[in-house]
Amino acid sequence: MSDAATKKRRQVKRWIVLALILLGVYCAYIGPSILKPISPVVVVPAEPTGLMLFGLEITNTMLATLIADLVLVLMAFSAWRFHRRGSLIPSGFYNGFEAIIEYIWTAVENQTGKWARRIFPVVGTIFMLIFVANMIKLVPGFESIGYLKAAHKDPAYAPVQLFNIAGLAVYSIDKGQPVAVETHTGDEESGHGEEEVQAKEAALCTACEVVPYLRGSATDLNFTVALAVIAVFMTQVFGVWALGPSYFGKFFQFKALVSGGIFGLINFGVGFLELILEFIKVISFSFRLFGNIFAGALLLSILGALLPVVLPPGLYLFEIFFGLIQAYVFYLLATVFMSMALVSHKGEEHAEAEH
Repeated sequence: MSDAATKKRRQVKRWIVLALILLGVYCAYIGPSILKPISPVVVVPAEPTGLMLFGLEITNTMLATLIADLVLVLMAFSAWRFHRRGSLIPSGFYNGFEAIIEYIWTAVENQTGKWARRIFPVVGTIFMLIFVANMIKLVPGFESIGYLKAAHKDPAYAPVQLFNIAGLAVYSIDKGQPVAVETHTGDEESGHGEEEVQAKEAALCTACEVVPYLRGSATDLNFTVALAVIAVFMTQVFGVWALGPSYFGKFFQFKALVSGGIFGLINFGVGFLELILEFIKVISFSFRLFGNIFAGALLLSILGALLPVVLPPGLYLFEIFFGLIQAYVFYLLATVFMSMALVSHKGEEHAEAEH
């Protein structure tokens, strides 16, 4: 491509960026109040979407996790097809996918040696699931598109119909029409007249908040605790696999208690503390991931509502980096704990030599 063509493309991109900034300024500060961003409602538990699967109610975080699973399966299938074609030089998506997998494999192999082929599928899947889940939650529509329900606390806003498609009415909430939840008692006190009557006819709330259809998977403790339990459980599995029943000797040092004197009593207490630490790992794993991702999503929503122009793109770049780091930290700690479980408590060499 010539220098002139490259320069022209850059100028076009600059005009596009400038137009988007001006559009953001208009929507946030000049245009009608319905276009202005609204501060989010902070809700820790996952909210129902109204969908059911085999009698199980699907929450917005469960739906987001299912989408992340589907994306991850499609990525793996696409990489498998690329490998089947016999191509030796990856590019684009395949190049990035190969770089991530190769980096994870190298780190696991350096940490666990010959056990890498057994441990890699577990920690690699955990890393990719967290990473993909953290990336797709940045897609526009997450935590912003959903259904209206009656708010139980401020802030709450009046519903406004946007358009109607084949009998399906699409509503939004208007920042210019706040409704005080604690004082709202009915048509006489609300003061919204015709708009409130229309809302009642549509069986809508009059003091509303949005319940999103999709919410980041890691903003739900069920997701993070499940991954933490899997990681800690597989740590015990690999420990028993490598050392046999003697693996549990580091937790229950009865022999040292009987014949070790005062130091044996200390070792027995240390073993009991190590058993407690195995359960604490679940709490540490789950709350670290949940707290960081939930705080990041909340920060992005609040600052996006307060300063909706220019700042959000920078926050999105920060969230991409942060989502990658959180996936890496979770995977790295899981790998370290599994590698430690492979080694005897008495300082023996790598357990693979016994097999």
